[in-house]
Amino acid sequence: MFVSINWIKDYVDLSGLDIKKLINSFTLATAEVEEIYEKGADVQNVVVGEILSVEAHPNSQKLHLLKVDAGSKVCDIVCGAPNVRAGMKVALALAGGRVPAGEIKLATVAGFPSEGMCCSEKELGISDDHSGLMELETDAPNGTDLKAIFPIDDIVFEVDNKSLTNRPDLWGHYGIAREFAALTGRALKPLTLGDLSYDGDEQVAVSIGRPDLVYRYSCVKMDNITKHVSPLDMRIRLYYCGMRGINLLADVTNYIMLEIGQPTHAFNAAKIDCIGVDTPQAPMKFTTLDGVEREIDTDTLMIWNGDEPTAIAGIMGGLDSEIVEDTGAVVLESANFDGISVRKSSSRLGHRTDASARYEKMLDPTLTMEAVGRFVQLVKEIDPDARVASQVTDVVCKEYPPVSLSFDKAYVDRYTGIEISDERICKTLTALGFGVTYADGNFTVSVPSWRATKDVTIKADIIEEITRIYGYDNFKITTTRSPLKPVPNDYARLEDAEVQDLLVKKFALHEVHSYVWCDGRKFKKLGIPVEPNVTVLNIENSENGVLRNAMLPTLLSIAAENKDFADRYGLFEIGRVVEGTKPTGEANERKHLGIVLYDKSGDEKALYLRAVALVNALIGEIKQKPASYAKITPAHAWQHPKNTAEISVDGTAIGTLCALHPANAAKLDKIGRAVGVELDMDKFHAVNAAAIAFREPSTQQSTYSDLSLVLPEQTKFSDLAACWNSLGLAELESVRVIDTYEKLGVRSITVRLLFTAMDRTLEMEEVQGWIDRIIENLAKINVVLRA
Repeated sequence: MFVSINWIKDYVDLSGLDIKKLINSFTLATAEVEEIYEKGADVQNVVVGEILSVEAHPNSQKLHLLKVDAGSKVCDIVCGAPNVRAGMKVALALAGGRVPAGEIKLATVAGFPSEGMCCSEKELGISDDHSGLMELETDAPNGTDLKAIFPIDDIVFEVDNKSLTNRPDLWGHYGIAREFAALTGRALKPLTLGDLSYDGDEQVAVSIGRPDLVYRYSCVKMDNITKHVSPLDMRIRLYYCGMRGINLLADVTNYIMLEIGQPTHAFNAAKIDCIGVDTPQAPMKFTTLDGVEREIDTDTLMIWNGDEPTAIAGIMGGLDSEIVEDTGAVVLESANFDGISVRKSSSRLGHRTDASARYEKMLDPTLTMEAVGRFVQLVKEIDPDARVASQVTDVVCKEYPPVSLSFDKAYVDRYTGIEISDERICKTLTALGFGVTYADGNFTVSVPSWRATKDVTIKADIIEEITRIYGYDNFKITTTRSPLKPVPNDYARLEDAEVQDLLVKKFALHEVHSYVWCDGRKFKKLGIPVEPNVTVLNIENSENGVLRNAMLPTLLSIAAENKDFADRYGLFEIGRVVEGTKPTGEANERKHLGIVLYDKSGDEKALYLRAVALVNALIGEIKQKPASYAKITPAHAWQHPKNTAEISVDGTAIGTLCALHPANAAKLDKIGRAVGVELDMDKFHAVNAAAIAFREPSTQQSTYSDLSLVLPEQTKFSDLAACWNSLGLAELESVRVIDTYEKLGVRSITVRLLFTAMDRTLEMEEVQGWIDRIIENLAKINVVLRA
């Protein structure tokens, strides 16, 4: 949200104050300020100029040669604007001056000298209108600095919207001005509201079909509106605060929303006979002001003119009842809708607006009448002949109960730990709009309506109000005495940290963080279907509504997005998946480790073996136990039909290892390949770690032997391991797979056996004897050497 200091000055005298220090105080006391912008600082030496003559350029159909009176002299200007004419007063940037695009210099344009530039509003940075020259309606003498006429100089700061979530009163300049008044100790000027009196009998009829979704609905009719363009100072404020000028009536409604935080909507009175507020009886289509046809369901609150829908309540008006340039009569809607209903509707429609963002925060219902009075006041200031043409309709369906809180001075002292005088407490709360009664050390505080919708409800909230205005930076720093208690170890968290360290430090993998829901758009690019699972409520039209049941599709999506930045890399994440629901109806959340290895070389077998080595290292170093693998039928369509294995420890399945199905692999990369590992970390933590066995390293030379073996169907590596483990060879230090082969029904594996003795260098005859015994055992399970 953008806040204009010029606008704040309408309600609080800030003269003599350092504005940037004051904004910093606002950050410390109220809400985080993200950025400060000095508007107009790059506009210099731009004056009122009057075009004396216009001649066509002899060699251009677009350009004109102007004589412009700049007060002190007449300047030659070459200009290409379509609306240029003699007698027109314009914004003239003189040579040596500046506009946001840069410095204005003496120049020769298309063969003719130009001593400056006649500017559009966009070129001055005060609107996005670049249709022609900015035409000045002013009696100021030629040569007058434009900044002396219009509020071009301003300081605008941007407030982080997240810090305003619980403060609906701060979504308008007047609420922020109240904070500035409290911080500076200066008076807050009241809003000027228009006279709503009307002598006739006409009144806009309003019927509320869903009083549970409408807290208050106020409206009034105005006619005899003859002006249709808002004044420049209003358009500048709107533009500086992130909105564009449209026409007088639309600009006034936007101005009020930015001023007091209350959205309003002006309907073309010619299109409105009576107003109904209700949800539709059946789903329907509705075209909003932005020209988009939207699907409306039966839970979306609508504004109706009789049987015709005219607006989506709290979100956006309809195209058929919009204000056009010559609209002379309007029906102003100023309403307060249920914030939850507005949020759900905007989510279903996928359309969030400035109005809906404010309604979601639970606005003060009393603002609706303030907005009506402010609308009348502003329209009459700009167009004095405009008049109120109906009685005010004000339907109140729900009122927030008044909130009153009582406490004593000792309560304040105990919470703050410092001495704040009774007088300062009363002064602070009064400046913030609270009603305060004080007697004999006891305070009774009545909470203003704009803070009572959800913000201030308990005594501790009052303490926060006192201390933040007092200034947290004014607290005296003292050392507290409190007992220190040891925090019990969370072994699962410690193991997670070990896994992360191993994957990063030993295997150079990159840790990522992702959302728990499926990204249907990204999955579709990889040909991965979104499998049925628990869904997030109220986002039926979103592609991200289904919670994931596996980590790997998410990681594969991330791998696909990064494949052009490196030829080989690995990703991992310890995150949450949801495996259906528990018997209680709650989502069955599980903690999983997902790993994806990607290699652009396309050597899927080498990548698969690298994944095996990685898993073996994880389980071996953390649990001091071996992992076993067994081929299984894929549980997901994107897993490889053959190269998918179950990972087990101590006979308990804890995860899977798989390559991608060829169809999905081709969508990921035509050449590159990926292999994935997914471990259920809850099951991993449940595996008891074996005692660490320490062994003195041998000083003797090792020797190894490679065996290439042909395997029958269904033979597992654990079957092979039993053939050498059963011999109890102390000199057999390790066995690892170095290659696999499968073609035309022949399955082969090459293993490397490493032999080391502690007390001697092994002789080949001795090693060969052990190998022969291993081969004999292998033959018993029909495993033979490959010829």
